[in-house]
Amino acid sequence: MKISHGVVLAAAIALLPGAAYSQGKAAPKDAKLYFITPHDGQKVRGGFWVRFGLRNMGVTHAGDDYQNAGHHHLLVDVSEPIDPKEPIPQDKSHLHFGAGQTETMLDLPPGPHTLQLVLGDAKHYPFEPPVVSEKIAIRVRPPASARSK
Repeated sequence: MKISHGVVLAAAIALLPGAAYSQGKAAPKDAKLYFITPHDGQKVRGGFWVRFGLRNMGVTHAGDDYQNAGHHHLLVDVSEPIDPKEPIPQDKSHLHFGAGQTETMLDLPPGPHTLQLVLGDAKHYPFEPPVVSEKIAIRVRPPASARSK
C-alpha cells in the first residue's frame, strides 16, 4: 500500500513542473494583432501615437480571465523572441497596457526603432498559438528645433 502511495505522489510531483510552464491559453487561429499606426517604414517626429488593432479576440484588463480576450504589450527594439513559457517581461522595452488600452503616445530618441505587439492573457503570458503583430521598423526624426541649430 505504501508503495502505491509513493508512486502516485512521485507521479504528481513529476507533473508539477509541466503545469507551471504550460500557461499559454488557447487563442483562435484566426486572431490577428496589428498596428493601425504607425506603418512599417514610416518616419515620425517627437512623441507619436501608436494605435493597436486586434481582430477576432477582445481586449480586457490584466487579471481579467475571459475566454478569447487579453491585453496589449508593446515591444520596443526587442530582438529576442518572447518565451511562451514565461510571463512577458515589464521594462522599458516591454510596455504593458494592463488597463485595456488600445493606444499610447510614445516618445523615442531619434533614430531607427522596431515595434511589435504581443497579446497577453490575464497573467501576462502569451497565448497559444502566440498572438503577435508583424514587427515594424520606424525612424524617429529629430525635433524640428534641433535641425535648425
